[in-house]
Amino acid sequence: MNGQVIMWTDRLITALFVVVGAINLVPGFVAVAPSRISTAYGVSVAGADSADLTMLLRHRAVLLGLVGTGLLCAAFIRSLRVPALSAGAISMGTFLLLAYTTSGLNDENMRVARIDIAAFALLVLAAVLVLRKKA
Repeated sequence: MNGQVIMWTDRLITALFVVVGAINLVPGFVAVAPSRISTAYGVSVAGADSADLTMLLRHRAVLLGLVGTGLLCAAFIRSLRVPALSAGAISMGTFLLLAYTTSGLNDENMRVARIDIAAFALLVLAAVLVLRKKA
C-alpha cells in the first residue's frame, strides 16, 4: 500500500470506530435519564414491576455506554481495536440474534435492531480494514 492509501485507510477506520461508538454510546444516556426509556424502547415503565424494569434497562444502558466508550477509545488507540471490535460484535450480534428470534417486538425495538444492523455492517468493515492492515 502506498502512503496515500494507508492515510485514507487510517482515517476511514477511525471514522468507522467513532460512528459505531456513538451509536452504542447514545442509548447509554438512558442510565442517567430513565424518563427516556419509553421513547427509546417503546415500553412502559409504569406499574407493579416498573422499578425492576427501569433498573434493568438502565443497567443495559450502562453496558452499552461501556461498549460505546471502548469503541470511541479504539478509534484513537490502535491497541484497543481488536478487543473493542470483539466487544461491539458480541454486544450487537447478541441483540440482533435475540431481536430476530423473539416474536412480537414493538416498532421501537425493531428500529433499534435496524440501526444495529447498519452499525454491525460498519463494524465488520472496520474489522476487515484493521485485520488487513495487520497482515
